[in-house]
Order: sequence, then C-alpha cells, then structure tokens
Amino acid sequence: MKYIGPHISISGGLSIAVKKAYTLKATAIGFFIKNPLRWNVPKINEEQIKNFKNICRKYKYSSKKILPHSGFLINLGHPNKEMLDKSRQSLIQEVKRCEELGLKFINFHPGSHLNKISKKQCLKNISQSINYILNRTKNVILVLENTSGQGTNLGYRFEHLSDIINRIEDKNRIGVCIDTCHLFSSGYEIRDFSSYLKTFNIFEKIIGFKYLKGLHINDSKNILNSRKDRHENLGLGYIGKNLFKFIMQDIRFQNKPMILETINHNLWIKEISWLKSKILSKNFYE
Repeated sequence: MKYIGPHISISGGLSIAVKKAYTLKATAIGFFIKNPLRWNVPKINEEQIKNFKNICRKYKYSSKKILPHSGFLINLGHPNKEMLDKSRQSLIQEVKRCEELGLKFINFHPGSHLNKISKKQCLKNISQSINYILNRTKNVILVLENTSGQGTNLGYRFEHLSDIINRIEDKNRIGVCIDTCHLFSSGYEIRDFSSYLKTFNIFEKIIGFKYLKGLHINDSKNILNSRKDRHENLGLGYIGKNLFKFIMQDIRFQNKPMILETINHNLWIKEISWLKSKILSKNFYE
C-alpha cells in the first residue's frame, strides 16, 4: 500500500483536520502538533484526545499513516546553550503530545550551526539532543527530515543524517523522512530513471531504507542544487512528474506516509488522485 495525503491545517482542531483529509480521499495525513512559530504546546483535554482517536479510527487513519511535523523554532544543533535547551524542551513537549494522541512519529528539521560552530559540532549537538529527548520520552519515533541546505541548515547530505543516526543510542526510535523538493534543491538528481536509481541506491548505502519512515512529496520552484526551500505543486516546478511516478511504482516506499506540502491546496485532490493512479499492481523495483 501507498499512503498518500496532504499536510492539513489544524485550525479548528485536530479532529477537523482528519475530516478534511478524508474529504480529499487521502490515505495519509500530516499536520503541525501546534503553531510552528511558537515554543509552547497548548494543553488539550481528555475529550479532545478521545475525539481525535475516535475520528482516526472511524476514517481508518492508523498511526503508521500519520506524520506530524514539529515547530520551526526548534534547533537541536543550536550553538547557544540556552537556546539549545529551549529547543530540546520544546520538542519534548511535542513528543509527549504525540504520546497522548497515540501517534507513532514526529518529523523535524535537524538543526543549524548559524555560522557560530563547525558543522561537525552542530551534528554532534543534534545527536546529543536526540538522545536527551529519547531518554525523557517513550514510544514515539523521532524522524529526521533532509533539508535543502538553505542558510546554515544541516541535513542536506545523506552523510549528515547518517552521522547523526550513528550516534543515537536507541536506534529503534530514530528515522528519516525524505522531502523530494529538498533532495533536488540540495543537489541530488532524481528526474530521470537512471539518476533516481543512483540517488536512492546511495541513500540505501549511506543510511538504509530501514530508517525511512515517510516522505514529503513536493516539486521545486528552484533549480537543481539551488539550496532553496521553495515547494511547488507536482509537475509545475523544476522536478517534473517522472520522479513521482517512480516513487509510486517502487516497492521500497510501501506502507510509508507520503505527505503533500504543495502550495496550491486546491490541487490536492487532483494530486492525490493522480498519484494513486500511478501505483502499479507489480512494482518495478523488486
């Protein structure tokens, strides 16, 4: 199975977001746990938690089909001790919210060195932060998202993610989400079949598909290796549509939440339908 759906606004509440996804015929959902531009996670009551779990059960959105996203202020590689601790505490709050809601994953951007420390030290900070968070939470898998490499963000090379993972103490609770826009913008060619196979063979060698927990399905407004994080709707950017056909026909992406973060929400229902139409009964990669 391929699980496909959009990143839905939680305006009006989490249960409303689930209903919106269902109306789009989505089989996966992404959303922010809270306002991504604020540090604190607002409290929710038992009734809200119960309603969320009930509606997920009603529309058959199990935890393996849901990929929540953490806030943008969090920087687990921050060079400043105070801000590093603030980032850690904020993500702990989000992980605990996922625990309350019965969710399996939380996706986050690795971190940035801000030109204050070396890349090596920043990657070490990120690993230490993850270990710190895992030791204070339970069950939820922390999912590292690859970045475009914009600014001082790390995670734009497979080697960065591998370096972080290698230092994690509990490897059962660490994973990776591949964002296709970020992958392309950071310099990985994925538009033709040969390049697609080469890139994901490199991914398997350096990281391994065993760590892949989900995908963000986006085209790119910018050219290859632009190092810019600007999403576009499928087929309307510089990636084109071939990549998304390859992914839909590749058995290595079975049973993973694939979340659309494309900019024109009015096209989501068409994009979901189109992606579903490209799934073959027999996958090309076996």
